[in-house]
Amino acid sequence: MEKKKLLLTTALVGTMAFGATVPTSLAHDALGSDVNKGEERLVFSNEDLKTLESSLLKGEKNVGNFHEAAAVQIQELDGVQNNTADVYAHKGYAYLGTHTANGGNGGVRVFDLKDPENPVEIAVFAHDVPYTWQEKVIVKSVSTPHFKGDLAAVSVQQTSRNNSSRPDSVGGVLLYDVTDPTDPQKLGFYELDRRITGTHELYLTTQGNRAIVLASSPYADYYTHGENEDFQIIDVSDPSNPEKLWGWDPRELEEISENFNGYHWDAPDGHTRPVFNHSVITDNNGHYAYVSMWDLGTVIFDIKDPENPVYLGRTEYRDDQKGAAHSAALARGGNILIETREVSNPVGNGYEDAYGYTRILDIKDKTNPVLLSEFTTELTYDIPETSQGRTTFAKTVHDPKVHGNTLYLSYYSGGVIMVDITDPNNPTEIGRYTPESANVWGVFVDRNYVLASDMGQGLKVLARGNKVVNNGKGR
Repeated sequence: MEKKKLLLTTALVGTMAFGATVPTSLAHDALGSDVNKGEERLVFSNEDLKTLESSLLKGEKNVGNFHEAAAVQIQELDGVQNNTADVYAHKGYAYLGTHTANGGNGGVRVFDLKDPENPVEIAVFAHDVPYTWQEKVIVKSVSTPHFKGDLAAVSVQQTSRNNSSRPDSVGGVLLYDVTDPTDPQKLGFYELDRRITGTHELYLTTQGNRAIVLASSPYADYYTHGENEDFQIIDVSDPSNPEKLWGWDPRELEEISENFNGYHWDAPDGHTRPVFNHSVITDNNGHYAYVSMWDLGTVIFDIKDPENPVYLGRTEYRDDQKGAAHSAALARGGNILIETREVSNPVGNGYEDAYGYTRILDIKDKTNPVLLSEFTTELTYDIPETSQGRTTFAKTVHDPKVHGNTLYLSYYSGGVIMVDITDPNNPTEIGRYTPESANVWGVFVDRNYVLASDMGQGLKVLARGNKVVNNGKGR
C-alpha cells in the first residue's frame, strides 16, 4: 500500500429504579472492550431529576463561586427519551449531541442560554439519517465564498454498522446553517463507506476564507482493509459540497509495519496495542492538528496546508502504561498539551493497575513532546479486588477543556473536576461538581458559565455567584 478531590457530594452512583436503559454504543475502544458507556446508568426524565438529592459544588480560587444554576433534561422526541453526549456553546446557545438510548436518532438539541438559570430547548436538528446517533457538534462563524454565517458540523454514527436490513443508515458529517439557532437548515452531508461505523468526533476550523472539518472515524482503516483512513481532512467551504482533502495512513511511520491491519499494532515494547483515531482538535488558528490515536498517542500534524499536512511527532507511553489517548486540549498558547486517557479496564498483563487519568506535556517542540506531570484522583486506583465490576467507565477521565490556568475534566461518576495548572508540573485539584448518580460525558467552558452534559440527566449549567436554584428538591 502506498504510504500516504475536594468534595464528593454523593457516593459513586447506585443504580436508580426508573428510566430507560441505554443500549450498546461505540464511543471508546469498542473492539477491545466488553463494556459500553451506557449500560451502567439509566436515563432520567425531568420528573425523575426532582427525586435526586442536591448537587453540591465547592471549590477554591477562581472556581470557588460557581453554583449549579440549572439542571434540565432534553425533551422527548416523538415520544422517545434520548440521552445526551457532548456539549458545545456558541453565541449564547448550547448545542447538545445525543447518544444511543432508545434507538438513538436524538439529533442535536439547541438551548437558549440568555438566562443561564432557565435554559430553554428551542430546536432539534441532524436527526434525519435513520438508525444513527449524533455525539459531537462544533459550531463556528464562517465566511467563505460559498457561505457566511454560523455553521454546525455534526458527527453521525450508525447504531448498527453496515446492517443489510438498514440500507439507508450511513455515518459521516452533517453540515447545518445555524445562523438562526431556532431554525437550523441542512446544507450538506459528507457520507462515509457504510462499512465504517461513522464519524465519532470532529472539529471545525477556518483558515482565512476556507472552512475545514477534521474528522475522526474509528476503525475506518480496519473495517475497509486500508481503503479509508481513520483521520481525514474535509473542505466544507461549500457546505453543500464537502470534499475530502487528505487522509492519514499510520503505516508511514517507521514504527508501524506495512502489514498493520488498521488496529492491532505490534509495538516496540512487545505489547500488541490498539490503534485507531478517537478524536481530534486544532489550535485557534487552525495551524496544527492533535489526533488522539489511542495507544499510538496524540499525533501532531502541521495542517497549514490542509492538502499536504506534515507529521511532526507524537506522545509515547511507558511500557507498563496503557495508552488510550482519548481526547486533548491545549494551554499556554498551544505550548502545553492536555491528554486524557480513557481506560475502563484497570488491569492487564504487563500494565499498571489504574483507570484512565490525565497527562500534561510540554509541546513547545512539537516534534518532541515532553511529559511534565500526570493528574490522578482517588477514582484512578479504586479497583475492586475481584474481576467482577472492575471494568467500568465510571472511574476514568473522559474529556478536557482549558480556560486560562484552569483545566476542567469531565469524569463520569466524578462529575466535573477542576484543576489548577498554573504550574503544569504540579496540577492541583481546586474544585469538583458531582451530581447524584452523575454520568458526565462532556464539559464546555464559556466566559459566563461552565456547561456539563450528563448522559442520563441532560444539561447542567454552572454559573458564577452565590445564588442556588431549585431543581425540585431544594438545591
